[in-house]
Amino acid sequence: MLSEQIRSELKESMKNRDELSMTVLRSLLSGFTNELVAQKKKPQDEISDEDALNVIKKAVKQRKDSIEQFEKGGRDDLVQSEKKELEILNKYLPEMMPIEEIKKIAESKRSELGIEDQSKMGILIGAVMKEIKTKGEEADGSDVKQAVEELFT
Repeated sequence: MLSEQIRSELKESMKNRDELSMTVLRSLLSGFTNELVAQKKKPQDEISDEDALNVIKKAVKQRKDSIEQFEKGGRDDLVQSEKKELEILNKYLPEMMPIEEIKKIAESKRSELGIEDQSKMGILIGAVMKEIKTKGEEADGSDVKQAVEELFT
């Protein structure tokens, strides 16, 4: 289970006195507890891998948003810190589908659904995400959005 792996890696980072890893992994474990409580379960219950992945994805998204904001504010020191945290979090995410494959799926879905104008871009993004999930793959939502937007430029 993912939560077990993270707990054991937290112990390892404590032994190695790796402050950054300890901070990131502790925040993930607390996110798992919050997710369990939100689902009206006991904090000591085991979180499913699917729910754990959702918590990790939220943390990754937060880091990416922070990096973007810090870059706009010219805070390179904070950008570097967030990028290091992002590296740690990315280890726990499944391999993401390459954008080239996403583009192929987006093109086939566009012709299949007969979408010609940008006003239906949201429908196409949803259809592409659903198609990727049915293949048992994972894709970054921002990559899907980018691939779909490129079809209309």
